[in-house]
Amino acid sequence: MTNSIGELKDAACILAIGSNTTAAHPVIGFIVKQATRKGNKLIVANPREIELVRYADIWLQQNPGSDVALLMGMARVIVAEGLLDQAFIEQRGENFAAFRESLKDFDLDSVAQITGVPVAKIVEAARLYATTRPASIIYAMGITQHSHGTDNVMAIANLAMLTGNVGKPSSGVNPLRGQNNVQGACDMGALPNVYSGYQAVSNPAVKAKFESAWGVTLDDKPGLTLTEIMDAAHQGKIKAVYLIGENPVLSDPDASHVRKALEKLDFLVVQDIFLTETAQLADVILPGVSFAEKEGTFTNTERRVQRVRQALAPVGEARSDWWIACEIARRMGGKGFDFASPAQIMAEIARVTPSYGGITYDRLETGGLTWPCPDEKHPGTPILHTAQFTRGKGQFLPLKYKPPQELPDAEYPLILTTGRSLFQFHTGTMSRKVGGLNKFMGEELVEINPADAAALGIADGDTVRITSRRDTVAARAKLTATTPPGVVFMTFHFAESPANRLTSPALDPVAKIPELKVCAVRVEKLKQSVAV
Repeated sequence: MTNSIGELKDAACILAIGSNTTAAHPVIGFIVKQATRKGNKLIVANPREIELVRYADIWLQQNPGSDVALLMGMARVIVAEGLLDQAFIEQRGENFAAFRESLKDFDLDSVAQITGVPVAKIVEAARLYATTRPASIIYAMGITQHSHGTDNVMAIANLAMLTGNVGKPSSGVNPLRGQNNVQGACDMGALPNVYSGYQAVSNPAVKAKFESAWGVTLDDKPGLTLTEIMDAAHQGKIKAVYLIGENPVLSDPDASHVRKALEKLDFLVVQDIFLTETAQLADVILPGVSFAEKEGTFTNTERRVQRVRQALAPVGEARSDWWIACEIARRMGGKGFDFASPAQIMAEIARVTPSYGGITYDRLETGGLTWPCPDEKHPGTPILHTAQFTRGKGQFLPLKYKPPQELPDAEYPLILTTGRSLFQFHTGTMSRKVGGLNKFMGEELVEINPADAAALGIADGDTVRITSRRDTVAARAKLTATTPPGVVFMTFHFAESPANRLTSPALDPVAKIPELKVCAVRVEKLKQSVAV
């Protein structure tokens, strides 16, 4: 996030796109609702009639996978009507002429045909976003989990820069991360191409710095992403995997392929707090601890580093993840793993990571700090890019609309899109063990529009079979107008109806993120069941 969560309540206009905020990020969703109660404007762009639509001034119900066309169409209106921030563009942007030229490909009639959003609504939304400042954009995996997810994000950045909504309070480009420490994991280099603080492994100076700090020789070639690792394992190119706190048998696309890949390994180690579906395939299981049983830090979606303090003693032989990793390294002869506490690890993080340079456990005792925080006198940075962008000037990028990799046809006539429920979390490893949550949602329900259901002879509560080009799963049908005709919706919380056996492994060519939000399916009635 370029800005902090609390600033959303003072955003004169919020554009929420690709985010079911009240379900996936309920605290932030509450703040968005607070903003609307103050009279602030809300634009929701989502194929489904999510809860925030009830609070929205404008709802853009775009077709799944058409976000680039929608955003570039809005940009075309803003440029054509002179609603852009010319001073910001001249002072802080570059490549604007090429970007403006690319807007010719997005005439509004074509955009309306691609997105399914009427021209008048596109114009109305563009005017509202451009003229109601400060304006903030929030987005989540409905933007990123596409084969053109990088283009989606770039289109959002174009729109924010075009209107000067960057580097100011209650403005910005604000991705909502999918789990409580996803930001922190990325910050620490849990990516194949960077060390901590996004320092590139291919940069000779960075390589030399870490070699000196750690006393080892390092490779300067980026590694593989998670989805690429699974492909390589399936091909026999990877022989062993050490998996920590992840359940790809349920969370990764084309999950049957993932299971086969893991079964082909010579050696699989899983470190987790429960015997997950993935852990059941492991040769060795290492028992980690939950958030309540360990010391450490989480870095949340607004880049805020916060202390986690142990409240409970670990159960049985469970140990902290850092201790397990260090103990394995020491027994393999590794040097530099003689840490006595997480505070010592944080001190090393600060030494080698400029953006975390001023973050210490002592400072975190009195509250969180947002990075970049380069030294111990620095107060942290709640707003990014106030004076300039990391690269200097912000680059406007010309874009082209690219459809999803997989589209419906006669055999698979519907689009499946996936997401989360308010009442379960991710693969259900923890939340499904809570009886109260299961009373709210205890099984998978495939949402289908009543018009589609009528055509298929499906009644509410019927057990149906959902089939994609990869696999088949069964679930009960929930008839609802929340999901538009031609689209069905599932979560991925339930091992009994694993939606990700159906989803597409097509990858964004830059970020390598899979297209979990769009795949083609057919739905067939299996038997009558109890109404839901």
